[in-house]
Amino acid sequence: MKQTIRILGAGPSGLSAAINLARAGYDVHVFEKRGDAGKRFHGDLQGLENWSNDRNVLDDLRRMNVEINFDCDPMLKLVITNGYRRRESRYTRPLCYLVKRGAFPGSLDQGLKAQALAAGVNIHFKQTLPEEEADIVATGPISREIFAVDKGIVFQTSCEDTNVFLVNDEAAYKGYSYLLITRGYGCLCTCLFDRFTELDDCYEASQRFFLDTIPFDIQDPHPVSGIGCFSTQNVYQRGKAMIVGEAAGIQDLMWGFGIRTAIESGYLAACCLIENRDYAQAAQAFFESKLKATLAGRFLWEMARLGNYAIVVNDTVNRKAKGSFNLSYFYNFGSLQKLLYPLALRFIRKRYPNLRV
Repeated sequence: MKQTIRILGAGPSGLSAAINLARAGYDVHVFEKRGDAGKRFHGDLQGLENWSNDRNVLDDLRRMNVEINFDCDPMLKLVITNGYRRRESRYTRPLCYLVKRGAFPGSLDQGLKAQALAAGVNIHFKQTLPEEEADIVATGPISREIFAVDKGIVFQTSCEDTNVFLVNDEAAYKGYSYLLITRGYGCLCTCLFDRFTELDDCYEASQRFFLDTIPFDIQDPHPVSGIGCFSTQNVYQRGKAMIVGEAAGIQDLMWGFGIRTAIESGYLAACCLIENRDYAQAAQAFFESKLKATLAGRFLWEMARLGNYAIVVNDTVNRKAKGSFNLSYFYNFGSLQKLLYPLALRFIRKRYPNLRV
């Protein structure tokens, strides 16, 4: 008789766990309070991070039994500007892959749902169950532990592919704004890491900048928004329930990316169930240094704000770095990060008293 596994949440972490458990012969039931996978999103273009690891993220997904059955466009060129100076970088290896989030064909969410259903997973939409009855909890961000918010629009356009990031505190306080266009689909957003009450003003400033400096048209716009939560005092297990993804506080505090780690956490939970290993112990060992590195990275990013992010857009620095910074360095808890960590931790605790760090 098959062992039954119950998973709360049909996001990337929950569905990656479900896919692997179903393939291993378990009777998997996913409970999602919304009406479909991806209903939390409204078409957002997000980056499936390829910079945080030397291994290509698509190879990693396949290793975790996740197929690429969703729109996934490589970012090979990036322009960064502070509104006055700009730097353009080109990459032989994709910096990230642009994926759509939402309940529509081509999205990451619908792709994962299709894979889960094909593997035999039972998904129960508009249904939930008490956490103590779940084997895996993948319910997404914890609203009281927010470190970043974003607001923007998605739209159709006739403009060619474009990837521009704006680092300017008037447009995105301590964060960044971005205009991403891939195959006629655009996303214009601002992401703040403080002063969340200024979100509307920052978005308007970002939109003005992009419209004034880049020739592109906006057709059929729709609003999008999101939040991010983070912890280094992660709770990976409550009772029998394994906590995965942002429900466990697994995120990138430096820039707010987390699809890759969400899928990794779901896969790890599935492996621990299959192999009868201690998930909390395995997750702590796998994610602790990564999370600490992004905390130190957030501190370094805020130091880079000096001079209106001059070091970020400085062409001379970029040439000395032979074209572009090795971003994976900032996701490795190396000697510099370890040295800075005590100072960075005090800084982050003061900045975000709501976070478990």
